[in-house]
Amino acid sequence: MTEPEPAGEPIEVRLRRALGPRSIVLVGLMGAGKSTVGRRLASRLGMIFKDADNEIEAAAGLTIPDIFAIYGEPSFREGEERVISRLIREGPMVLATGGGAFMRDSTRARIAEGGISVWLKADLDVLMRRVRKRGNRPLLQTEDPEETMRQLMEARHPVYGGADVMVLSRDVSHDRVVQDVLEALDTHLTGPTNRGVAAQ
Repeated sequence: MTEPEPAGEPIEVRLRRALGPRSIVLVGLMGAGKSTVGRRLASRLGMIFKDADNEIEAAAGLTIPDIFAIYGEPSFREGEERVISRLIREGPMVLATGGGAFMRDSTRARIAEGGISVWLKADLDVLMRRVRKRGNRPLLQTEDPEETMRQLMEARHPVYGGADVMVLSRDVSHDRVVQDVLEALDTHLTGPTNRGVAAQ
């Protein structure tokens, strides 16, 4: 396979050039690893990392569970869209978004304008194992969190499927998932001719 780029050019260098001013926006369900993978991905690429949920809490001066409780989900989604729009304008960066952010048409449009969306897709058992470690998930405060998660998967997966890139978030090291994201982005941004190069 011929290399269109200089021999031995690191994947990180190629990706930064291909991204230009655009951000990498991680989408997916809670527990998919968006924040953990996002931090490591940003480090590999020499980019800023931001977590939209943390930025929303900072802007509101409230935790996300409190915002849900006081103002309700629709108000939260409006604030979320404003924060994501602002962050994308500040790019390029690696941005982890909340699980429901990509469900909103206008938020998806904002992400498409200034970013490349990456869906971190995980199986139900992987998600449940991860979210049980943290009790701060407003949407899982139900009698049967696993059934709630199953319903979220059914509702959201078709929409997440519209992301530019999909990568499986599975039970391997986070660095392996980061490498998978880099290679998927490389293929998406620089074409199939680089598939063999990306894996080296």
